[in-house]
Amino acid sequence: MSGAVDLSALKQPAVTDVPRGHAVTEADFETQVLRRSLQVPVVVALYSQRSPGSVELVKLLERLVAEGDGSWDLATVEAEANMRIAQAFGVQGIPTVIAVAAGQPLADFQGAQPEPQVKQWLAAVVEAVRGRLEGAEGEAPEEVPEDPRFVAAEEALERGDIAGAEAAYEKILAEEPGNVEARSALRQVRFFDRAQGLPDDAIARADAAPTDIEAAFAAADMELFNQLPEEAFDRLIALIKRTAGDDRNLVRSRLVELFELFDTGEPVVVAARRRLASALY
Repeated sequence: MSGAVDLSALKQPAVTDVPRGHAVTEADFETQVLRRSLQVPVVVALYSQRSPGSVELVKLLERLVAEGDGSWDLATVEAEANMRIAQAFGVQGIPTVIAVAAGQPLADFQGAQPEPQVKQWLAAVVEAVRGRLEGAEGEAPEEVPEDPRFVAAEEALERGDIAGAEAAYEKILAEEPGNVEARSALRQVRFFDRAQGLPDDAIARADAAPTDIEAAFAAADMELFNQLPEEAFDRLIALIKRTAGDDRNLVRSRLVELFELFDTGEPVVVAARRRLASALY
């Protein structure tokens, strides 16, 4: 995982007429994207129902793949319901389109683009991998058994049932305390749920009250939600420098919790951990 997807579009009304013909979720991502990309490049379009521009881009790609000659395939991914896919690609905004070939990202672009540019980009992707993919043409991808427990959690997310998804992941962890995938998903869901309830002026409130720990927590969440992880980490590190005892431990614990939303090797996290160590010692 890398980075965090910009979910600020969630504040906009949802669009209901999103094409579903090539919808992919975390449950079938390996089969429909990674394995399929051994045969032809797969164009992964990450979008939000609350971002009209990204929905229009999905509609364009659906039309182009239908008009194509099978030289590429399409996977549309709703970011809100599949946050781990967005993080795996290091997505910084919605919409983002990534071409995957032989299981690896090949090229990408961010933001809505006019049809001629999208066609040109697709042609370049197809040409770049021509004759280089090893999968046999027309070979059916191998079916990967789905864990019904994760399927239940993902279906709850797709319905907007955050509490149901959280309960499903908690149940997995109760059965398998060492399940890393479930623990990571649970952290993401809990942060997502918390971030949805943030007031629009959370950052301004914290700036006006620099010693208010709860205000700082809300502001850091808002900054992370808005794709500003360095600002979120620095805010809490600065607060650690101004606090002591139980308050300092409380802030440090929240900062570590935010670190855990990222891959441990993510550069912004590595740098923030160094700054945290300096602040503590």
